[in-house]
Parts: sequence; C-alpha cells; structure tokens
Amino acid sequence: MKFLPLLLALLLSAFSSLAQTTQEQLVELDKGWERALLNSEVEFLDNLLAEEFIWVHNHATQIDGKSEALSRAKKIRAGQQDDTRNRSPRDHQVVLIGQTAVVTGFTVVDRGPQPTTYHFMRTYALVDGKWKLIANHTMAIPEE
Repeated sequence: MKFLPLLLALLLSAFSSLAQTTQEQLVELDKGWERALLNSEVEFLDNLLAEEFIWVHNHATQIDGKSEALSRAKKIRAGQQDDTRNRSPRDHQVVLIGQTAVVTGFTVVDRGPQPTTYHFMRTYALVDGKWKLIANHTMAIPEE
C-alpha cells in the first residue's frame, strides 16, 4: 500500500511528459513549416497540409488553399523571384485539446528593406497518426 502514492506520482509524471513531448513536437513541426516556406520545400508542404487547408493572410488580403501554397513553392523552385531572405519564428504557445492543437506565436519575415513581424495562429489536427496543418491566420504587427 505504501507504494501506491509513488506509483501514482510516476504515472502522473509520465502522462504530463507525454503531453509536453507532443507540444514540443508541434513547435518543431511548426518551425518546419516556416523553414519549408523559406526554402520552398514542396514535398514537406504537401505532406504537412491537409487537403482542406486554408491560409488567411494579413487583413484577408489573400486567402490560399493547399493548391495555391504548393503552386507558389513550385514556382519559386522553378526560378520565380522570391524576396524573402529569412523567417524567424518565436514565442510559440501550444493549446492541445484531444486530436487538435492551436499553435500561436510571432514570425519575423525579412523581405527588405525592413523586416515585418507577424502574429500567427495555426490549427493542426492529428489524422491517421500524423499532424496536419488545417488552418493558418497571419496578421502583421504595426510598427510602433
């Protein structure tokens, strides 16, 4: 009987570390999204994006689906000019509920002459054992 509290503590620790691991995996996956955008990694994007993916850009000036995101990456790979020099994500936060996760944070995008900071909110869903990006909303943060 005196081992029961120790066993319960170990089980609680194991479950909390699993949730933390999932959150860390989602942050790394989200950083992969940023790298894939920067480097136009078509295969990564194709595997990550759900067929129903939707991306609402700054002030809804542009709304893309999976096909538009992949098309843009393919065009850049084929030689189309891309002025994005760097994408630096930071301050990730993850809310995980069941098979759905919302990842928020900021990304500094350098397209020159001065970088722009965006706030993002991305929604991921666990589908057949793989996290899929189903929605992305980005909003430029005004310069102060």
